[in-house]
Amino acid sequence: QVQLVESGGGLVQPGGSLRLSCAASGSIFSIGAMGWYRQAPGKERELVARITSGGNSNYADSVKGRFTISRDNAKNTVYLQMNSLKPEDTAVYYCNSPAIATMSGIHNYWGQGTQVTVSS
Repeated sequence: QVQLVESGGGLVQPGGSLRLSCAASGSIFSIGAMGWYRQAPGKERELVARITSGGNSNYADSVKGRFTISRDNAKNTVYLQMNSLKPEDTAVYYCNSPAIATMSGIHNYWGQGTQVTVSS
């Protein structure tokens, strides 16, 4: 059983910073790309940032220059450093990997989500 567990969300003032973490646990052989998505109330879930197993990353235009995705393959963990936060960044942030290999094959997994609220 694979689990993705996010942490690091919370309430922050505009202009502040937060660092999200997502740790994958279970009988994992390998993990491909990992990413962060977010969903604001009344809106569809959207991709925020994605990083390949080799470290190549891409970002939504709305967060370029403010957010940085990174990963520690030895710890099966992906991070999202969020700087210069804006109220429009308020959302539930979800960790995802579409390619986690276990004995049962390669499957897509989601974390449970962590709330990020940017407000004064």
